[in-house]
Amino acid sequence: MSNPELSPFGTKITVDEIVDTLSFFDSWEERYKYIIDLGKELPPMAAELKTAERLIKGCQSQVWIEPYAIDGKLYFDVASDAFIVSGLLALVMAAYNGKTSAQVLAFDMEAFFAQLDLLKHLSPTRGNGLRSMVQRIRQVASAPSAS
Repeated sequence: MSNPELSPFGTKITVDEIVDTLSFFDSWEERYKYIIDLGKELPPMAAELKTAERLIKGCQSQVWIEPYAIDGKLYFDVASDAFIVSGLLALVMAAYNGKTSAQVLAFDMEAFFAQLDLLKHLSPTRGNGLRSMVQRIRQVASAPSAS
């Protein structure tokens, strides 16, 4: 289990901050660079957590998610072997990390992606992978043990 204080996502780096920052960029090349830079701010995941059980199915790249709860809030250790996917994970973590199960389930991720104009700028396989990450986190939040 990781220390949630190591991750700025969901606390210092929020959905609103990301939306505001991305609105300053004129090109998708600049937006991709920002998203990749966000991914570099993810705390490293311990190598022993990168197992088949934590691997997300449906992603073009390898993506691992390890959920845990502290004081009724969900936190996630996440990692990917691709820079852009790490950035996409960072976007998801800004929305979900440090939130209660109810907050995770209530958050409209599709609307967030639409606000960023993100999905039409990703390949179909990247978009499907991104949705697989979100689906896995929502499954965790829906589990009776997450409440």
